[in-house]
Amino acid sequence: MTNFMEASRIALPIGTALDRFIKNNQDQFQYASGELSQLLRDIALASKVVNREVNKAGLIDIMGPVGSQNSGGEQQQKLDVLANIRFTRALTKGGEVCALISEETESFVDLNNEGNYVIAIDPLDGSSNIDVNVSIGTIFSVYRRKSPVGQPIQDQDILQSGDEQVAAGYILYGSSTMLVYTTGHGVNGFTYESTLGEYVLSHANMKIPEDGKIYSVNEGASNSFSDAVKAYIRFCKDGNYTARYIGSLVADFHRNLLKGGIYIYPATAKDKNGKLRLMYECNALAFIAEQAGGRASDGKNRILEIKPKDLHQRTPFYVGSKKMVEKAESFI
Repeated sequence: MTNFMEASRIALPIGTALDRFIKNNQDQFQYASGELSQLLRDIALASKVVNREVNKAGLIDIMGPVGSQNSGGEQQQKLDVLANIRFTRALTKGGEVCALISEETESFVDLNNEGNYVIAIDPLDGSSNIDVNVSIGTIFSVYRRKSPVGQPIQDQDILQSGDEQVAAGYILYGSSTMLVYTTGHGVNGFTYESTLGEYVLSHANMKIPEDGKIYSVNEGASNSFSDAVKAYIRFCKDGNYTARYIGSLVADFHRNLLKGGIYIYPATAKDKNGKLRLMYECNALAFIAEQAGGRASDGKNRILEIKPKDLHQRTPFYVGSKKMVEKAESFI
């Protein structure tokens, strides 16, 4: 009986509901108190609400800009704001999260509870694609609080490097809605079954191909790329690689995770430190990439080793198949 139970926990079949998967893999969590499990369930619940609103966006007045800017100076969309509210509300009610770092807020949000976790989140990535019905997503990182419970939230709780993540994931709102996450024991993907209202295991133990033939970069900005990046792109073209760029980070990353490829958002003349945010975009995807056998870099340094100095710190980003990222680094 023991051997059967061990086997069933290690290799749960496709179709296993997310809640059961989390329960059966509880021993993979570094702090197996049930809090992290509940936190992941809270994120899943909020994503179902956001998914519903994304799917009906064209039918009610929740498309278009809201008239304000986010922390990065970008025009906020109505769905950006709604998604931020949904995730903040779910994580507040859950009680496991003491502080929230979001693209949509200038400073961190103290949730005024005794939670042991800090969440960094991009509630709705790909804002420019919202109004044209192209895939968008949510990206999240989970960190363990360092300061004693009961004391004010401190910098050491907030400004943690990617190596200190205890979990990370993303939700892709596309032709089907998927939740992909890791707790440092591989990567698993769950597809939302709307008639059941459940995420079910559809992509077990996801692995990114070691090499690939897809490169994803905004070539419209290539005139402002460094000579090294231009040289790597020429290398891709000379090798008859395929260019695929959606403009939603989650969607581009997800495709390359499944098929093999590299996603590049380099420094440019306009954005000398890159454009993507380290804390709530790059760290999560770097963690997932490495757990799937890939690599993530700023061109010179491993993303997960970068110590953040600011909540909204930006970084160049090269992520995907291990050999492709290594080749790009060799040019830089």
